[in-house]
Amino acid sequence: MESCLMFVFLCYILKLITSDSVNVRLVGGHSRCAGRVEVLHRDQWGTVCDDAWDMTDAAVVCRELDCGEPVDALGDAHFGPGSGPIWISVVLCTGSESTLKNCMTPGRDEHDCDHSKDAGVICSGVRLIGGSRCSGRLEIRHNQMWISVCDAAFDQQDAEVVCRELDCGPPVQVLGAAAFGKGDTQMWTQEIQCGGNESQIHFCPMSLSHENNCSHDSDVELVCADYVNVRLVGGNSRCAGRVEVLHRGQWGTVCGLGWDMVDAAVVCRELDCGKPVDALSDAQFGSGSGPVWMSHVFCTGSEPTLKNCRRLGQGRKSCGLTEDVGVICAGVRLVGGSRCSGRLEIRHDQTWMSVCDAAFDQQDAEVVCRELDCGAPVQVLGAAAFGKGGTQIWTQEIQCGGNEHQIHFCAKSLSHENNCSHDNDVEVMCAGHANVRLVGGHSRCAGRAEVLHRGQWGTVCDLGWDLADAAVVCRELDCGEPVDALGAAHFGPGSGPIWMGLVLCTGSESTLKNCESAGWGQHQCDHSKDAGVNCSGE
Repeated sequence: MESCLMFVFLCYILKLITSDSVNVRLVGGHSRCAGRVEVLHRDQWGTVCDDAWDMTDAAVVCRELDCGEPVDALGDAHFGPGSGPIWISVVLCTGSESTLKNCMTPGRDEHDCDHSKDAGVICSGVRLIGGSRCSGRLEIRHNQMWISVCDAAFDQQDAEVVCRELDCGPPVQVLGAAAFGKGDTQMWTQEIQCGGNESQIHFCPMSLSHENNCSHDSDVELVCADYVNVRLVGGNSRCAGRVEVLHRGQWGTVCGLGWDMVDAAVVCRELDCGKPVDALSDAQFGSGSGPVWMSHVFCTGSEPTLKNCRRLGQGRKSCGLTEDVGVICAGVRLVGGSRCSGRLEIRHDQTWMSVCDAAFDQQDAEVVCRELDCGAPVQVLGAAAFGKGGTQIWTQEIQCGGNEHQIHFCAKSLSHENNCSHDNDVEVMCAGHANVRLVGGHSRCAGRAEVLHRGQWGTVCDLGWDLADAAVVCRELDCGEPVDALGAAHFGPGSGPIWMGLVLCTGSESTLKNCESAGWGQHQCDHSKDAGVNCSGE
């Protein structure tokens, strides 16, 4: 009898331990450490509202599940909407709590949320540094420290596990030679031997590698396919195009009100596409279809994803699809001319570097022009035609096949004969996808000013037209300095719409479409007042 009572007592204790030990779970991700946050309350699983949900709250969940560190705190039902009750709203963790249920949660049963705002978490014992959440230099957490990994001890099966653990889809590329910059942490001394099916890297077998004499020059880098929340559509590469965001399982566009280079920088970083070259609006890459998900976007520039930026609106409201925004990102730039012509510089280790003309050919130029969404290359020049650079010189020979969509995917090799100076800086002229043209003059650098808007060329009214406006046109077309700003249809009247009136350029804008004006199609002109420009070039 006594043994039976003891057995019942132990079963009761076990039930208490078991029921209390699993108060939170993650659902809908690719491992038990990524997914929609659900908590157990009154013997029923329910979700958490994303109001005020942040990385401090996510850290408590990750620790409670023994899942390492938080990689991202997500909202908007990123892992799909749950069902049943929404148990917690406005979570306010300090970060030291042992369980999410111990965090201050005012109004546990009172909220104005629905399941479209369910919170999610991605936890991991690995991270990728120097790129985005899904690309960069690999580091593994061990004994409360982050440790770099040598590329000699890492293969495709290991990459499968890392990308799965980060909820980033399958691996695209495993790189070496510190492509995302050198680490400064301790080096991992064991060889990782994953089978490829493990849900987390710490479940993989490890063995001591006696030949692992690696330095940070051999840090392993990884690019995963990513389960993106943002994409660029309609450009010539994955890094240029109309901005679209994924929300409630549907892709939609972003309204151009308030859109600027800071917002564009967040998109470029999220897609691991380098730096923003241009932030565009007015459906420059064509109009999207479906919902307009975001408007009046206000990023600070530090957000990991566009969906984390503050926004004043969602849905069409004051926007139509003709105001869809676009972005051009690149790890290259052309300096001294226009966006599509100038001295070539490549971004590496957070710095811009000049390129020697001896290590550059037509295939490399194809990739540069494609990456900048500037069409085909027209000419590759040397002898610093656009002026000498003042940066460090790139010491490797670029070996593009010509089909790559970004320069950093091209093969590179050390060139022992590369004794270049800035007298040998390479210059590139691309055909450009021009937003402005000069028509009716004696060359492409003189004529009636026409701008491309909504897929149609139209003219500019000469009211207020001056040399500052003409200077922007000349620079955009790589046509030198303005000689004259002309009106009264000097080069003949145009046809079609008059797109711009009362243009007020400061002279520093990269394109005429960035200048202040009365608004698209807003004017009191006819074609007898079409503006023209005469530039010094060509």
